Amino acid sequence: MLLVESGSRALLEHALVPLRKTWGDEIAIDLVTCYSGFPEGLRQESTRIYSVNQYRDREARRTLLRELLQNRYALVGIVCSDEPLMTKWKWAMALRLPAKVFIINENGDYFWLDRAHWSNIWRFAISRSGLAGTGAVRMLTRLISFPFTVLYLLLYATTVHTRRALRKS
Repeated sequence: MLLVESGSRALLEHALVPLRKTWGDEIAIDLVTCYSGFPEGLRQESTRIYSVNQYRDREARRTLLRELLQNRYALVGIVCSDEPLMTKWKWAMALRLPAKVFIINENGDYFWLDRAHWSNIWRFAISRSGLAGTGAVRMLTRLISFPFTVLYLLLYATTVHTRRALRKS
């Protein structure tokens, strides 16, 4: 199993407990992370840690992806918390690695990234985009008012600059 730590370290450590209960203590877990140090709950002797800080240029990133492909992971777990960490990395791995992908949310819960769980994915996306509950009304109001706001600002700027030009001449 490969875990992509694209959220807080505490979240991953919390999620390791249910993952170990589901797949057993003997499953090998490797980690792709941007943090230094070793997270609690992983065995140091059987865990490979890939630090994205060591793969900065394009060729190095390709090397990392090739190495991960060679490991032939059956499962890839991606932490999707409300933190903008390693966004490009996690989705590149989800798309490129031929493994079953699951999403780990802020609560340490996880769900599969497939068509059977489309309703969970949809609710997750709606919640993250701010369209859940009263946020939907607020977001739609902003969306509808945006063109009028831009038009008002353009008219105001045109008026101010026209007055300034007329005063100079």
